[in-house]
This record gives sequence, C-alpha cells and structure tokens, in this order.
Amino acid sequence: MAGDLVLITGASGHLGFRVLVLALEAGYNARVAVRSQDKANDIVAAPSIKTLNSGSNVTFTIVPDILADGAYDAAVKGVKYIIHCASPLTSGITDDFENQIIRPALTGTIGILESAHRTPGIKRVVITSSVVATIPFIEMFTESGKVFDGQLKVPFNPGPYKLEFEAYSDSKVRALAATHDFVARTKPGFDVINLLPSFIIGKNELVTRVEDFTKGTNLLVFGQLLGFNNPSPLPGCTVYLNDVASLHVRALDPKIPGNQDYPANSGGIDGTTFSDAIDIINKNFPDAVDKGTLPNNGAQRTKKLKMDVTKTERVFGLTFAGLDKQVTEVAQNYLDLVAQS
Repeated sequence: MAGDLVLITGASGHLGFRVLVLALEAGYNARVAVRSQDKANDIVAAPSIKTLNSGSNVTFTIVPDILADGAYDAAVKGVKYIIHCASPLTSGITDDFENQIIRPALTGTIGILESAHRTPGIKRVVITSSVVATIPFIEMFTESGKVFDGQLKVPFNPGPYKLEFEAYSDSKVRALAATHDFVARTKPGFDVINLLPSFIIGKNELVTRVEDFTKGTNLLVFGQLLGFNNPSPLPGCTVYLNDVASLHVRALDPKIPGNQDYPANSGGIDGTTFSDAIDIINKNFPDAVDKGTLPNNGAQRTKKLKMDVTKTERVFGLTFAGLDKQVTEVAQNYLDLVAQS
C-alpha cells in the first residue's frame, strides 16, 4: 500500500527504471539497489525521477557485487516488498557464458531470496523472469503450433552453448527452477511472484544519445525501421514496457495470488509479426520516412510463437497493448533524441 518501502533492483535498466517510476507514482517509497554511485546519479538525473522524487521517497543502497555472500543483507532490512529486476541480458558475449550469464542470474536471484528469508517483515518478493524460462529453447525457433502458458517446467540445458541467447535462456530456466525449489524447501514468511515477459519494447528514458538507441530489446523491432536487414527469423513475442512495469507494481497487492508464475505477451495467441512495424511507421510517421530520418526499409522475419496469457490479464485486470503502441512510442523516443542531437 502507499507509503510502504519497496526494494527495487535493476533500476538502472530498461525495465527496472520504469518499475521505479510506476512504484513512485503509486505512492510507494523506494530503496534502489545499484552497483555504483554513478548508476544512482543517472537515475536521479532522469526527468521522471526529478518530477517524482521529493528527496525522501527515493533512497539508494550500493551493492557492488551481487555474487558476494549476503550481498543484499543490508539492502533488505526494513523493507516490506522486494522487486528484483536485476539480471544479465544478452549483449554480445561470445564465451564464458557460465560466469557472465548463468551464474549471475542464478546467484543473484537466490541471494536476494536468502537475504529476504533472514529478514523479518518482508511480505512479498516479485522477480523478473522471462517467457524463455518456460519454453524449450528449440521451440523458440521452430513452428510446432504448441501454445505456451508459462507453466511448463523446462529441463536444464547442460551446455556447452553455441549461442549467447541459448545460455541466456538456460539462465532463466535455472533461476526459475531454483526459485520454486527455494520456496518449497524453506517455506519463507513471504510469497514469491515470478513475472515472465517476452521481448520488452518501449521508451527507454535512460538512453540520452542516438548512438545508444540500438542497445537492448527495442532493436528487435526497431532495427528494421532504421534499415537493418536480419536474415534470421525471431520469435514473434513482444510486450509493452509500461505493461510489464505495471505488473511488477500491481503484484505487490496482496489480492494478487502469490507463489505463482505469470507470463506477459501481446498480440493474443498468435503474438507479434515484426514486419507489421513497417506499416505502423508509414502510417504514423510519414514525414520522418520521407526525410529518411526513419528509413523504414529494413526487414525482420518472424517465427510464430503461440502464447496464452489470459490468466495474467484476468488476474491483473489489464489487456496487453499491441505492437502499434510499442512501435509508435519507441519511434517518437528516437525522433526526439534525433531532434536534440
């Protein structure tokens, strides 16, 4: 409820920052775990935080190494809720997947659960997982026609991994399984909600330079709008950033059933078709296309991936926004940055 203290990790990232903004708008007080003071400074400097930060409703705690024993022990003291968004993302890693992706995802998640378990008064922990945690990796790139609803238990992939995304997928599989095991084994005084979003698309307020715009999941949709051609099909599953962030904050409501997993995806059962973004841009930003600011002449093929998220929409009382909302927001964000540069 409004005024309660929530610890948020990963707030210097695309999703975590938006979660922080919505938590403050909902009236929560936030303690933000960051790896350095520089990260805290970047967050405080963002326009949304300047507007919402009264000087007392946002505080920061430095957690330089999330792999250290008891890394979050101090951070969790006195909080009522935890929203754990921090986790490695794919970013061009070509080797040592175990130490750069698997171990941080697994140890960071279990570490914060252990710290919470040692601390009285915590009511709920909300964890950002991913739909890839409940979809076998092979199914991400083959069209079997199966419908996934976020409940499938996927076995670990022992490796070695050929692709970074393969290692990322397995990191989510392992972290989700370890979370389920932790709850069953320790029976903590809090419950846990795992949120499983697909590829998150939406304005990234922390990106302030045009040259940084192509970093992160926005590129999966936006690359083709900048003229990039990707010959490899991608799974057709995207979800609007604001919807995913809203799920994290709404999940703090005790009326939302705990110790459950909730997938998040847009476009109904059939999901996203990436090429639709071309028409969306032509319709909404014709001048930018004519001027070449948005070339809008690239290509991104889609591998259909069927997902059923009706449980999440019913429980949380929302309908996931479609690709139109995602694309127009990111395009406007890009054009604003171009105008400022």
